[in-house]
Amino acid sequence: MTVIRPRTVARPVGGRRIRGRTAAHELDARQLTPARPWAHSYLMRLRITDTAIILAAISAAFILRFGPHDVAASVSGFPVPYVLISLLIAISWSVALSAGHTRDARVCGTGLIEYRRVASASALTFGLLAIVFLVGDMQVARGYFILALPAGALALLGSRWMWRRWLIAQRRYDHYLSRALVVGERDDVGYVAAQIRAKSGAAYHIVGVATEDGERDLIDVGAESIPIVGGLTDVTDAARRLGVDTVIVAGQPRGGSRYIRDLGWALEGTATDLVLASRLTDVAGPRIHFRPVEGLPLIHVEIPQFEGGKHVLKRMLDIVLSAAALIVLALPMLIVGLLVRLDSPGPALFRQDRVGRNGTTFKMLKFRSMVVDAEARLAALNDKNEGNGLLFKMKDDPRVTRIGHIIRKFSIDEFPQLWNVLVGDMSLVGPRPPLQREVEGYESHVHRRLYIKPGLTGMWQVNGRSDLSWEESVRLDLYYVENWSLTGDLVILWRTARVLLHPTGAY
Repeated sequence: MTVIRPRTVARPVGGRRIRGRTAAHELDARQLTPARPWAHSYLMRLRITDTAIILAAISAAFILRFGPHDVAASVSGFPVPYVLISLLIAISWSVALSAGHTRDARVCGTGLIEYRRVASASALTFGLLAIVFLVGDMQVARGYFILALPAGALALLGSRWMWRRWLIAQRRYDHYLSRALVVGERDDVGYVAAQIRAKSGAAYHIVGVATEDGERDLIDVGAESIPIVGGLTDVTDAARRLGVDTVIVAGQPRGGSRYIRDLGWALEGTATDLVLASRLTDVAGPRIHFRPVEGLPLIHVEIPQFEGGKHVLKRMLDIVLSAAALIVLALPMLIVGLLVRLDSPGPALFRQDRVGRNGTTFKMLKFRSMVVDAEARLAALNDKNEGNGLLFKMKDDPRVTRIGHIIRKFSIDEFPQLWNVLVGDMSLVGPRPPLQREVEGYESHVHRRLYIKPGLTGMWQVNGRSDLSWEESVRLDLYYVENWSLTGDLVILWRTARVLLHPTGAY
């Protein structure tokens, strides 16, 4: 979605009357509209937490480096107490967090965007301070300087993560949400409303919709119904009457860009945001860039790249993390292997041909969780398939061994795939590795899953696994193929660790 913040200064509208009153009178009335009631208190909590963390990080770095002694740095030959230098760093860091819009109400609780802004503001602070210290010939102890940055940055990111978890929990009870009015054609409004309702981090509570016909009835979104509060010409009145914080324009309503421009003018001077829900589907924000040309708002969408430096970094991350995991998990994996052997006849490891990048096949390793003749017994169970699409899944599969039920539930059976990652057959994060018979049944567009290496984990695993429909699994995999990033991979790995502790859709 694209947020357009209406200006707080009235634009002359040629005396045009808006629903019975002049634009100037409308502006006077709208200026009395209060901002989001929850935003001020939440942002104040963030500011207090950020300040406390910055002071704690700098104080801890000072004590670890110098102890309780009163020390001073040399600035052009003159002694300057480290207390003043610490205060300079704290003020600069806090200002950078504010200047970097890390506490903007529109990004708080969004996850990656918020974390990225916090990390960027922290790095910028210390980068600029390092230049200032160098140019000003300030002999600041590097140990003190180096300790404060990573400790403070990690603590800030950790606190934002905890606040985000708290915020999402509150939003499940319809607290700390922006009241939203969705505008557009019925189909577009229904789609946008359904997506917002399905995502806990969307941060909007839809209180009504405005459609082109404006008929006063309800629009069904899943199991819920949302009232239609009017037509496209009634949006500003409805927004004021309902006390909404955001007007979301879904798709391209009748009147096109002229209607959106007039709506933006009508919302000027209010505390209401104007949000455009783009028709672009399954395209992540980093791939979208705005290139205005003399008032023409061009949207540049980057074409996915499947080679290059980003993929080299991904491979390096795979090697380092998989090697470290194999070392740490060596003993537990040995114990699991012995339990598998003792539980039922057969080898501890199961090797199966899977299809990797560009259609190449490889031997994927797993701890054996089924009887040794499981493949031969598959045909007799096809009529009991509970999976979707091309996948065979069965919640109470009789081929699964006693230890197999446990290791499959917590995905322990997939630990040997760390070796596949280390040797380059797989990646830590990627689409689910398919069987050859599944690939043979793919529709043409689904083959895009094979453009990158399959993953030990991926969006399918952290979003429901076997409980997902075939179409949803394909959509998640294709979204990842075209929009993956190293930061996103780290987030998926973190979410995977949580899923292993609280498994869903694993059978």
